[in-house]
Amino acid sequence: MKNFSKITLSVLIIASATLTSCSNDDDSAPVKASIYSRLGGTTMVADPDNSGQMIEQGRLSFRKVVNSTIGLIVADVQSNASGNLQAHFAPLLAETGNTQATNIAKLSDNLTDFFSYNTGGTNAVNTYSGLNMVAAHDPAVNKRMGTKASNADYTKFEGYVGAAANANGVASNTELYTDIVAVLESLRTPIVQK
Repeated sequence: MKNFSKITLSVLIIASATLTSCSNDDDSAPVKASIYSRLGGTTMVADPDNSGQMIEQGRLSFRKVVNSTIGLIVADVQSNASGNLQAHFAPLLAETGNTQATNIAKLSDNLTDFFSYNTGGTNAVNTYSGLNMVAAHDPAVNKRMGTKASNADYTKFEGYVGAAANANGVASNTELYTDIVAVLESLRTPIVQK
């Protein structure tokens, strides 16, 4: 009787493992890697901005795009380009001297944290603790925001991010680029407030 129970139990375990593996083979689609992973993920590389320090490649990739985006926005403001976003960044850009550099660096860090955390960066360095998107883009709550954004303003911002992504090796005709745009589009509703 004991042998019969052991044999029956063994057959049930093997049958259940077989059925489980068969159903997994038939139903499972390949899991798409996160945006963060596709930007280099947790692979540690030398930080070009901090000699002797290492940084995750995914975070570095985001920081490069964020810094390039900020640079494009500031360049358009300084050249008084049509449709620039000066009204949104006026409080930040009005700060002078070391404070401005420090606060632009804080903006860069905050945006890098936000995008790294929300696109698959799982290590502690990729923690976002800033305001939610509605509060962050409401001048009544965030004194560093100059004015509320319209759809046209947000589309302009997406253009800056797209150009910055292109400048940092993410081609427009790739799935990665499309996925980054999808993340930006998912933020349109809470950010556009006029």
